[in-house]
Amino acid sequence: MDRRIAKSRHGRRWRWITGGIAIVLLLWLGWRLLPASGSTDIAAAAIETGPVERAPFEDYLPVRATVAPNITTFVDAVSGGQVEKLLVQDGAWVSAGQPLATLANPTLKLDVLTREAEIASQLGTLSGDELSLERSRLDRAGQTSSANYDLLKARRDLSIRQQLHDQGFVSDEGVKSYQEEADYQQKRLAQLQAGQVSEDRTAGLQASRLAETRARLTGNLAAVRAGLDALVVRAPVTGRLTNFTIQPGQMLKAGDPAGQVDSEGSWKLVADVDEYYLGRVAVGQQASGDGGMKLTVTKVLPAVTDGRFHIELGFRDAPPQGLNRGQTMDIRVTLGATASAVVAPVGGWLDSGGGTSVFVVDADGRHARRRMVKVGRRNPEQAEILSGLTPGDRIVTSSTSSIKGGILNIR
Repeated sequence: MDRRIAKSRHGRRWRWITGGIAIVLLLWLGWRLLPASGSTDIAAAAIETGPVERAPFEDYLPVRATVAPNITTFVDAVSGGQVEKLLVQDGAWVSAGQPLATLANPTLKLDVLTREAEIASQLGTLSGDELSLERSRLDRAGQTSSANYDLLKARRDLSIRQQLHDQGFVSDEGVKSYQEEADYQQKRLAQLQAGQVSEDRTAGLQASRLAETRARLTGNLAAVRAGLDALVVRAPVTGRLTNFTIQPGQMLKAGDPAGQVDSEGSWKLVADVDEYYLGRVAVGQQASGDGGMKLTVTKVLPAVTDGRFHIELGFRDAPPQGLNRGQTMDIRVTLGATASAVVAPVGGWLDSGGGTSVFVVDADGRHARRRMVKVGRRNPEQAEILSGLTPGDRIVTSSTSSIKGGILNIR
């Protein structure tokens, strides 16, 4: 026969205890697994972390610089015209004043010839005026010489008559007429001499004005002829001709660029720098490059374009051989001395919120909490921490700009 077995009260108690423990575990797991208020879940593989430590901080700025000539002189078309002939090729070494190309401009040539003929006619008229002035001077000089001769003759005749009068051969009336002739010639000569002084003064002034007019017309003629010379494109300085890309048949207007001449052998480096360093880069700072290259910052142009500004560097020693325009090289600009500091790895966190906060990983590695920090200087590998972090902390170095909360749950 079946018989009823009484249930043990001891077994029932253990079941209650086991169930209670299971409920507590479930509640604890739920608390651990459910995100806290204001927290964000993120996969461990989706973030990068790095340590905060005390280490030497090298205060330098790496830039990618480009080789450029120290002086670049542009070649422009002085006068407009059609390119008729190229006399040199792009990349050639040229001397100052060397012809580079010739232009054709029939209208300019006709205008130059017309103006040249007008000036030549004016110069011809001027020559006639100068000839008339010289002829007048010669005539006056001739009249004075003739009067002087007539006076000498009259005085000689008077002397002879006077001697005859003294000897009793000639009467007083016979001497008087010769005396009157000598007096007349004396007055005539004096008048001519006085007139010659006045005329010479006037003639000198007129000759000076004629000389000024001739000089002005001669200058105008040279300027007109230079108009034809303007149809020859010339090198303004000695150097390497670059960007000389004009072609025969091409039309150029006055002032159009035709190329440029670089001061080859005299080089500088140019670079664009992030605007973050605008207040830290200054003229006179030292820089270095590969092969022991020594440089100095020679110019800082503070105008910011697309988040970058422009600097120029000069060689402290002779530039290396074989440099070419447009060649690039890596340069380190020294901003300050190396010193011990609390540093953190650079990364996307510096761009998140302007680098004013960072997520610090808990000791268990399962959470990271936002902390306010103050960042100082930076280099490509390190960021100087002024406050908010201590050596031994571990931070999230990847970008967290999309995270709004203050806690990361690292899964």
